Amino acid sequence: MVQEVTTTFRNIYKTNPFVFRSPARINIIGEHTDYNGGFVLPAAINKEMYFAIAPNSLKTFRFFAFDLKESAEIHCSKIEKQTIKPWTNYLLGVVAQLKKRDIEIDGVDVVLGGTIPIGAGVSSSAAMECGFLYALNSLFSINLSTIEMVKMAQMAEHEFAGVKCGIMDQFAVMFGKQNHVIKLDCRSLEYSYSALQLNNYSILLCDTGVKHSLASSEYNIRRQECEEGTSVVAKQFPNIHLLRDVNLEQLKACASQLSEETLRRCSYVIEENLRLENTCKALQNNDYKTFGEMIYASHEGLKNKYNVSCNELDSLIDIAHATEGVLGARMMGGGFGGCTINIVHNQAVSLFKDRVKRDYYRKNNKPENIIEVAITEGTSLFTT
Repeated sequence: MVQEVTTTFRNIYKTNPFVFRSPARINIIGEHTDYNGGFVLPAAINKEMYFAIAPNSLKTFRFFAFDLKESAEIHCSKIEKQTIKPWTNYLLGVVAQLKKRDIEIDGVDVVLGGTIPIGAGVSSSAAMECGFLYALNSLFSINLSTIEMVKMAQMAEHEFAGVKCGIMDQFAVMFGKQNHVIKLDCRSLEYSYSALQLNNYSILLCDTGVKHSLASSEYNIRRQECEEGTSVVAKQFPNIHLLRDVNLEQLKACASQLSEETLRRCSYVIEENLRLENTCKALQNNDYKTFGEMIYASHEGLKNKYNVSCNELDSLIDIAHATEGVLGARMMGGGFGGCTINIVHNQAVSLFKDRVKRDYYRKNNKPENIIEVAITEGTSLFTT
């Protein structure tokens, strides 16, 4: 793919580009914890967006999306949200963030394309934002730090794409490290790496092929329930600001003041943070049995306490449970569709794929979409 992107650039713009790569991401464990100030455990993966790019000094941004076979030209003085070709918003949002800092770019030529599956919940949008900003920062010696670029890419998505995402996606895309997961504190942005040497295991993503309309409305309800629970506990215990500050004993002490649903939501988030801590300890001790158990337990919590799973996701997890050699599996993302993440022994990969194809995709008349991924480095200059 990188060769195709580079060749296309030379054919269109008649010059040689610099080439940058920007990966997608997965999240091993830690779902719906980010907006509660908790912890997540993401990693960058080897499904990537490639940017062939060069300055043009034409006061114009000239974009060509290789996968869509679409082009766009936007004058530097007219950086505003687009409705006709919405994919450009992920790039223009980055330029708008630079303008806010009085950083002007005289124009660039870009061809972008890659291997990231769209709609599978691995954050192709963050890969676009981070990759383009990283490239501009390098080409024009802007000297932004990595964390500054993470925050700017997040705001680009908020303001131009209209998605009020947390910071995990952009952070994982930028800070990814090969064969490591990132333990990220979503409140302080402190982070540390844990080695994930899977050796005889592979990571497989199984796309449900569905996205229920419940997702956005239920997401907002969950946030409100978590805030309500935090507010109640904070009245009784000092120094409680976010749900991540609450422990199970404090929650239990306030249980009579909470609805049954709010109690379940809050207990899930507290337990998920604890599971993440146990997952990191298990990795440090090479305890992959516990590692897998935590992943399965995460799905049970998301299904039974946070209630953001769905029949399609649950059926994929049932297949994983029934297949010997699957270490752990859970839904990944906001819920009500999207994909599952599965840690599968290499000797069981073929069997697992066959069962998913037979018992899920064929049964539900969905196109097969099983994606095998590996953990890789974050956004960088592409080198062969």
